[in-house]
Amino acid sequence: MQFGRTYEEFEVGAVYKHWPGKTVTEYDDHLFCLLTMNHHPGHLDTNYATTMVQGRNIVVGNYIYSLLLGMSVEDVSGKAIANLEIESLKHVAPTFHGDTIYGQTEVLDKWLTSRPDRGIVHVETKGYKQDGTLVCVFRRKVMVPTEEHLKAHGGDQPGRPELRES
Repeated sequence: MQFGRTYEEFEVGAVYKHWPGKTVTEYDDHLFCLLTMNHHPGHLDTNYATTMVQGRNIVVGNYIYSLLLGMSVEDVSGKAIANLEIESLKHVAPTFHGDTIYGQTEVLDKWLTSRPDRGIVHVETKGYKQDGTLVCVFRRKVMVPTEEHLKAHGGDQPGRPELRES
């Protein structure tokens, strides 16, 4: 099973479509707001939200970002040594309860570090609603191992022991 990629497996220009999507529920939004202590009434108070421009509750943007980041782990950072930087984050359009979010990540660049057993991958992730509306875009840099590093350390996943038949 593929979970993340080594440096050599990334190709500049490659696009990874993350699947499955996630339908955002009111519960998801409220739980995230409460866990992060974001008590803005535009997210939690339906009556208040009717007075806002959108006329209804808006899903908190950092939940959408976190959701997309999580969706990208299997394709991008599953083998990561470190997540180094979130370079930019843009919330482009609102998301509402009941919207389904889909994500994709494009590899923008990559380079080896001063240590030959690891490299940096620069990616851009975009999130879309079910109707194709772009809702969120962010760029980040991830440090990943090379194939040589994994072979030298005896495993496909850093820190994951190999499964053996008994």
